[in-house]
Amino acid sequence: MRFLPFLPLLLALPALAQQPLPVPRNLQATYANGTRAESGQPGPTYWQNTADYNLAVTFDPATRRVAGTVDITYQNNSPDSLRQVWFKLYPNLYRKGAPRDKSFAPEDIGEGVKISALTINGEVFDVKKLAIDATNLAVPLRRAIGARRAATVRVAYSYILNKGSHQRTGEIEPGAAFVAYFFPRIAVYDDIDGWNRVPYTGDQEFYNDFCNFKAAITVPKNFVVWATGDLQNADQVLTKKYAQRLRDAGQQDAVAFVVSAEDAQRRDITAPSPQNTWRFEARNVTDFVFATSDHYVWQSTSLVVDPATKRRTRVDAVYNPKHKDYAEVIDFSRKTVEAMSYTFPKWPFPYAHETVFDGLDQMEYPMMVNDNPTDTRDDAITLTDHEIFHTMFPFYMGINETKYGWMDEGWATIGEWLISSLIDPKLDDDYGIKPYADHAGEEGDLPVITPSTQQNGGAFFLNSYPKPGMGYLYVKDLLGDELFTKTLHTYIRNWNGKHPMPYDFFNSMNAGAGRNLNWFWRRWFFDDGYPDLAIAAVTKTAAGYDLTVQAKGSKPVPVDLTLTFADNSTQKFHRSIAVWETGATTVTIPVPTKQPLTRATLGSTLVPDSYPKDNAWEGK
Repeated sequence: MRFLPFLPLLLALPALAQQPLPVPRNLQATYANGTRAESGQPGPTYWQNTADYNLAVTFDPATRRVAGTVDITYQNNSPDSLRQVWFKLYPNLYRKGAPRDKSFAPEDIGEGVKISALTINGEVFDVKKLAIDATNLAVPLRRAIGARRAATVRVAYSYILNKGSHQRTGEIEPGAAFVAYFFPRIAVYDDIDGWNRVPYTGDQEFYNDFCNFKAAITVPKNFVVWATGDLQNADQVLTKKYAQRLRDAGQQDAVAFVVSAEDAQRRDITAPSPQNTWRFEARNVTDFVFATSDHYVWQSTSLVVDPATKRRTRVDAVYNPKHKDYAEVIDFSRKTVEAMSYTFPKWPFPYAHETVFDGLDQMEYPMMVNDNPTDTRDDAITLTDHEIFHTMFPFYMGINETKYGWMDEGWATIGEWLISSLIDPKLDDDYGIKPYADHAGEEGDLPVITPSTQQNGGAFFLNSYPKPGMGYLYVKDLLGDELFTKTLHTYIRNWNGKHPMPYDFFNSMNAGAGRNLNWFWRRWFFDDGYPDLAIAAVTKTAAGYDLTVQAKGSKPVPVDLTLTFADNSTQKFHRSIAVWETGATTVTIPVPTKQPLTRATLGSTLVPDSYPKDNAWEGK
């Protein structure tokens, strides 16, 4: 999700690089239990639970009623006998009395999810006695689910989708809706916290297991459905012309309309039955969502994302044709998938398709994006690539976003910074830099490592988005593109399809880099402080000048100098965070020149400075 933000002492210790990172006791226990290893790899006894979901849902756009059944085969791979099952009922964010981080319109507050039937391993539960606690439901079992045993679950349910108060899901306009978190699901049970009991209150995001999904989604005729997973019955729900266009789009580089504005007005797109059931399948994903409309246009293209296998990804942009700003979104989306596959993180895009849907939020889901229209082209670029970049983090890597927002939003932020300039070289994205410079080191500026559940407002924004994004970017600068790619790929290979905790990330990166980066992890992610560089001295030498830069703040940031000479020529000098690794507080940069130096300035777009007044020097 792209967040709209609310607007020390020096550590000069040479031994700093050798200090281990502080690990909380509950996380240390994972090493003792063998589920995780200090090498950064999963431990010899690592496990995670999974499930097969068979979803059958009917959505009535006129009444916004969502109703269906969920059949789950749940695999308890843990060594524990489970005497209860915890469910997540995310639509209950809109239930009367539920705690939430923002106010909703009174007409959107209702009864929430109504469960009409529940069975677990044949045990039938009295739904009137279910202890639903907002978005959590804990169900005690007469017969426990044994270690490494499976359970079968069936839930029948319904609820009314919100009309307004759009929080990642809801009606967009008459005839269009984005339907997310629409089914009861089993909460994560993991080796760190056991059951995930943290309620969903609207800000912190999600933590779900990797599961397989089959979904049958029934909507009225003329409504097209887009969803996580692959459409299995295009020839049954689309008329012949449109089904062929969809097949063609998956095999061609050119951008084409599957459904144009004129097509949408003809209303000949779907099968003529009063109701059509759209069938999708997705394997090894953490969530399943769908969107539907009876008047949106559908642009599509595809590209080879894996040159070794020639595998292609189809990219779709689906939008109200009145929103002219969406006309280029298909190009931005295609270029983002291409950049992710070949430039950064230089990993073949892992899914068969990606759909950017014209909605009312700025939110990512497996293979889907719910993006609002934007006021400027630059905003459309940065929003599009930010949300698509989430494909890798948290979806390919099963991040616990609820606790560790920085482990996915920070990557989407650096992805936005790097990919936006590839889409438009004139775009100089500085998302989040100034808010951090303005508020770094204040009492509300908590360490990045602080669990997201303990943060809100400005601290939550800074620690989820720009601060970790800068941390990743500065390590990339330190290691260089080739070694950084190898380092990041080590982390991805260790933990894709699994649930990494923060120390799995730090240790994997250290292993991939072949060097101990704890000096930086500690100062940037764990310690208090602020970034502040200054030009401390400019000294004339026989060869030219020596410029001394002082780190007045304790946050290690790159040094970027721009020098102007008497003949109006300029020269730039760059030093990575390596200059601060030993704990030094100054660095001297020799500048060989025969020209008199007239001006020197410190700083660049992605390097914050909390006290910038001492960042310039004027020659006499």
